[in-house]
Amino acid sequence: MLYTMEYASPIGKLLLAGSGNSITGLWIEGQKYFGSTLKGVQICTGQPPILKQTAEWLDRYFAGEKPPQEALSLAPAGGEFRQAVWKLLCEIPYGEVTTYKKLAEKVAAGRGLKTMSAQAVGGAVGHNPISILIPCHRVLGTDGSLTGYAGGLDRKRYLLALEGVDITV
Repeated sequence: MLYTMEYASPIGKLLLAGSGNSITGLWIEGQKYFGSTLKGVQICTGQPPILKQTAEWLDRYFAGEKPPQEALSLAPAGGEFRQAVWKLLCEIPYGEVTTYKKLAEKVAAGRGLKTMSAQAVGGAVGHNPISILIPCHRVLGTDGSLTGYAGGLDRKRYLLALEGVDITV
């Protein structure tokens, strides 16, 4: 059973999903894979505290604060590989970015491999079911370009600017 809640944000309507104690989804209206982990799941009415806490976190975030991501319990649904990539995304600090290539190198090192496909990592990043909280918007192309964001490049640009990232590249 999951609970859902809509949240009005500067980048459009967000859909939050959570179990009793953890956030399981946060999607931007119109994004690729919107609500992907909700299929076949019973949605309940009511608002558990985790959804209210997430809305408060988002209020602070969109006001320009840097609320700690660790303040919320996140439980994204996905396989081992995707989980590993999403964990690395959570390690990217506010105001900083990385590349798909660098993430691939870290995933490879963590698995004892010589190389890892940046495209495979990009697929995992793109399927992130908890946008913003798991900061997939902080990943750029190897050349620094704003490539790939399931929520759209304008929204990625907005989020990075909100966090103080110079996006004039």
